[in-house]
Amino acid sequence: MNRYADEREFNENQVEGRNAVLEVFKSGRDIDKIIVAKGNTDGTIRRIIAMAAEKGVVVQQWDRKRIDEISQTKNHQGVIAMVSSHNYVSVEDIIDRAKSKGQDPFIIVLDGITDPHNFGAVLRTADAVGAHGVIIPKRRSVALTATVAKTSAGALEYVPVAKVTNIANTLDYLKKQGIWTFCADMGGENCFKANLKGPIALVIGSEGEGVSRLVKEKCDFTVSIPMYGSIQSLNASVAAAVFMYEVVRQRQNA
Repeated sequence: MNRYADEREFNENQVEGRNAVLEVFKSGRDIDKIIVAKGNTDGTIRRIIAMAAEKGVVVQQWDRKRIDEISQTKNHQGVIAMVSSHNYVSVEDIIDRAKSKGQDPFIIVLDGITDPHNFGAVLRTADAVGAHGVIIPKRRSVALTATVAKTSAGALEYVPVAKVTNIANTLDYLKKQGIWTFCADMGGENCFKANLKGPIALVIGSEGEGVSRLVKEKCDFTVSIPMYGSIQSLNASVAAAVFMYEVVRQRQNA
């Protein structure tokens, strides 16, 4: 198996070649990251890197052999842009969406979800429960790829997604907006007994590592799903669905 096959799955929307990448920047389309070949410092590459820095786009330097492995055109000229299937919104847009509906904000924050199928499933449930948006980090996260869009079964068309530089800082901002932040953690309070009413941001971590330490420390509360069987963990998207529907249940019974 190609050892970079997983990267191809995460980055199906590739734009390759110097002029093509420059045109993507000019078009205003959202770019998840730029990959350039190590040691490639000619004028066009420097211009692309400068444009990425101006727009806050992550730039990664890879060995050319590694770039060759994931290249779809085999004519990448030392640069590949990973573009999103859909444009991102701002965190403010998500909050405003809740306000426009006269509802308390209900936001899903994903910390370190790298599986596109998990992400797509979360989006599908987020749409089903009426969540106002999803927040993901620029790093350590799957982006809005075609696999995510397909797995979401169309939900990506209806659930706004914001991409932020720092999840911990974003939680601080949400708290300043009067939004309670809840972290999903195995050591937390039973979610069926916790008070999940009102403006809420629910933080879900990766299946393997959970929510990062700093992000967990920033949250107001930690909540968990009671486990009665032999297995003591759930798939991240399944756990997220349980939490989201508990928020809905409590809101309906408020």
